[in-house]
Amino acid sequence: MGTLFMRFLIGGVVVSLFAALGDVLRPKSFAGLFGAAPSIALATIGLTIHQDGKAYAALECRSMMLGAVGFFAYTLVVAWVLRRYRPSALRASLLLMPTWFAVSLGLWLLFERRT
Repeated sequence: MGTLFMRFLIGGVVVSLFAALGDVLRPKSFAGLFGAAPSIALATIGLTIHQDGKAYAALECRSMMLGAVGFFAYTLVVAWVLRRYRPSALRASLLLMPTWFAVSLGLWLLFERRT
Protein backbone atom coordinates (compact mmCIF):
# COMPACT_ATOMS: atom_id res chain seq x y z
CA MET A 1 0.00 0.00 0.00
CA GLY A 2 2.89 2.36 0.77
CA THR A 3 4.39 1.79 -2.67
CA LEU A 4 1.13 2.67 -4.34
CA PHE A 5 0.85 5.85 -2.28
CA MET A 6 4.44 6.83 -3.16
CA ARG A 7 3.74 6.20 -6.85
CA PHE A 8 0.70 8.48 -6.75
CA LEU A 9 2.56 11.13 -4.77
CA ILE A 10 5.63 11.19 -7.01
CA GLY A 11 3.44 10.94 -10.12
CA GLY A 12 1.28 13.84 -8.97
CA VAL A 13 4.25 16.09 -8.30
CA VAL A 14 5.85 15.30 -11.64
CA VAL A 15 2.52 15.68 -13.49
CA SER A 16 2.23 19.15 -11.98
CA LEU A 17 5.75 20.03 -13.11
CA PHE A 18 5.08 18.75 -16.63
CA ALA A 19 1.79 20.68 -16.75
CA ALA A 20 3.58 23.87 -15.74
CA LEU A 21 6.22 23.26 -18.42
CA GLY A 22 3.51 22.60 -21.00
CA ASP A 23 1.77 25.82 -20.03
CA VAL A 24 4.94 27.84 -20.64
CA LEU A 25 5.74 26.34 -24.05
CA ARG A 26 4.35 27.64 -27.33
CA PRO A 27 2.27 26.48 -29.16
CA LYS A 28 -0.15 25.24 -26.55
CA SER A 29 -0.52 21.97 -28.47
CA PHE A 30 2.80 20.90 -26.91
CA ALA A 31 1.12 20.82 -23.52
CA GLY A 32 -0.41 17.44 -24.36
CA LEU A 33 3.05 15.94 -24.76
CA PHE A 34 3.74 16.57 -21.11
CA GLY A 35 0.87 14.54 -19.69
CA ALA A 36 0.71 11.95 -16.98
CA ALA A 37 2.46 9.05 -18.72
CA PRO A 38 6.04 10.33 -18.41
CA SER A 39 5.61 11.20 -14.76
CA ILE A 40 4.04 7.88 -13.85
CA ALA A 41 6.82 6.10 -15.74
CA LEU A 42 9.49 8.04 -13.82
CA ALA A 43 7.82 7.28 -10.51
CA THR A 44 7.52 3.60 -11.41
CA ILE A 45 11.17 3.37 -12.45
CA GLY A 46 12.32 5.09 -9.27
CA LEU A 47 10.33 2.71 -7.10
CA THR A 48 11.46 -0.28 -9.16
CA ILE A 49 15.12 0.65 -8.65
CA HIS A 50 14.49 0.99 -4.93
CA GLN A 51 12.63 -2.33 -4.61
CA ASP A 52 14.11 -4.62 -7.27
CA GLY A 53 17.45 -3.12 -8.25
CA LYS A 54 18.93 -1.43 -11.28
CA ALA A 55 19.08 -4.51 -13.54
CA TYR A 56 15.35 -5.16 -13.29
CA ALA A 57 14.59 -1.44 -13.69
CA ALA A 58 16.71 -1.40 -16.88
CA LEU A 59 14.59 -4.24 -18.27
CA GLU A 60 11.43 -2.33 -17.40
CA CYS A 61 12.82 0.83 -19.03
CA ARG A 62 13.53 -1.09 -22.21
CA SER A 63 9.96 -2.36 -22.24
CA MET A 64 8.64 1.18 -21.78
CA MET A 65 10.79 2.45 -24.65
CA LEU A 66 9.61 -0.30 -26.97
CA GLY A 67 6.02 0.53 -26.06
CA ALA A 68 6.73 4.19 -26.85
CA VAL A 69 8.07 3.25 -30.29
CA GLY A 70 4.94 1.18 -30.86
CA PHE A 71 2.80 4.13 -29.80
CA PHE A 72 4.67 6.42 -32.20
CA ALA A 73 4.03 3.98 -35.07
CA TYR A 74 0.36 3.83 -34.04
CA THR A 75 0.03 7.63 -34.10
CA LEU A 76 1.62 7.79 -37.53
CA VAL A 77 -0.81 5.23 -38.91
CA VAL A 78 -3.82 6.90 -37.27
CA ALA A 79 -2.79 10.32 -38.62
CA TRP A 80 -2.35 8.90 -42.11
CA VAL A 81 -5.74 7.13 -42.04
CA LEU A 82 -7.46 10.26 -40.70
CA ARG A 83 -6.04 12.38 -43.51
CA ARG A 84 -6.53 9.80 -46.27
CA TYR A 85 -9.97 8.35 -45.49
CA ARG A 86 -11.45 10.93 -43.07
CA PRO A 87 -13.16 8.56 -40.60
CA SER A 88 -14.10 9.76 -37.14
CA ALA A 89 -11.13 10.11 -34.80
CA LEU A 90 -12.66 7.69 -32.29
CA ARG A 91 -13.24 5.02 -34.93
CA ALA A 92 -9.73 5.31 -36.39
CA SER A 93 -8.13 5.33 -32.93
CA LEU A 94 -9.97 2.25 -31.74
CA LEU A 95 -9.71 0.21 -34.92
CA LEU A 96 -5.99 0.85 -35.35
CA MET A 97 -5.03 0.19 -31.73
CA PRO A 98 -3.78 -3.32 -32.62
CA THR A 99 -1.03 -1.53 -34.58
CA TRP A 100 0.41 -0.27 -31.31
CA PHE A 101 0.31 -3.71 -29.74
CA ALA A 102 1.71 -5.47 -32.81
CA VAL A 103 4.68 -3.11 -33.19
CA SER A 104 5.43 -3.18 -29.46
CA LEU A 105 5.17 -6.96 -29.25
CA GLY A 106 7.24 -7.42 -32.42
CA LEU A 107 10.00 -5.20 -31.06
CA TRP A 108 9.89 -6.94 -27.70
CA LEU A 109 10.21 -10.37 -29.37
CA LEU A 110 13.07 -9.08 -31.51
CA PHE A 111 14.98 -7.79 -28.49
CA GLU A 112 14.12 -10.84 -26.40
CA ARG A 113 15.88 -13.09 -28.92
CA ARG A 114 19.00 -10.94 -28.82
CA THR A 115 19.43 -11.24 -25.05
